[in-house]
Amino acid sequence: MLNEIEKKALSRIEELILKADRLVTTQYLTGVIGAPTYVDGGLFAEWKSQTLSFLINFLGAEDNYVKQFTNSVTESCRYDAESGRGILKALKEDISKEYLTKFKNLVTANIFSDFISMAEYLLSEKYKDAAAVIMGSVLEEHLRNLCQNRGVPITIMSGGKSIPKKADAMNADLAKAGAYNNLEMKSITAWLDLRNKAAHGKYTEYVQAQVELLINGVSDFINRIPA
Repeated sequence: MLNEIEKKALSRIEELILKADRLVTTQYLTGVIGAPTYVDGGLFAEWKSQTLSFLINFLGAEDNYVKQFTNSVTESCRYDAESGRGILKALKEDISKEYLTKFKNLVTANIFSDFISMAEYLLSEKYKDAAAVIMGSVLEEHLRNLCQNRGVPITIMSGGKSIPKKADAMNADLAKAGAYNNLEMKSITAWLDLRNKAAHGKYTEYVQAQVELLINGVSDFINRIPA
């Protein structure tokens, strides 16, 4: 069974494949006999940068998929765009059919005593996005526990149904209840924002050092304000 990180990776891969589809439609001929069919250079650079960033963060810089993409996608021509799209489709299939075991083994290994340790290890292996998602989940669970222990509701009514309260709402309600001050609340808001960027594939909007600060900050917060 696929884990949540793999499911999010599949969603991001599908987005990048669709971008490649659109990129190919921008093809044009130079009029030079024997010259390759080129595509929009700006869109190509954007797609290549996003794809390479995703592949490195998800698989590691030394992975064969990363090396193959780097070697195959060099020029803003249709052939290179189609090659990159093919690599993404192959990766999507490998993840979907659970052929890609390296990452799954990494996040399920028995060497981890808790999710914080897992996030720290993933970050040390340059999996900054996975580390951010995991640490964000740790933070959200701690906020939920704080709410339960302080009598703050963790659900809201919507359409006649009780639904789980979002982490941002729990954060605001805990600050109002005096569980911590506004400075703590602002820090938590920033941490949740970073987690959301990681979870929605906005990998270029933050760097490794920020994820390290996230892990250290959340760990310190949990120790200072236990549930």
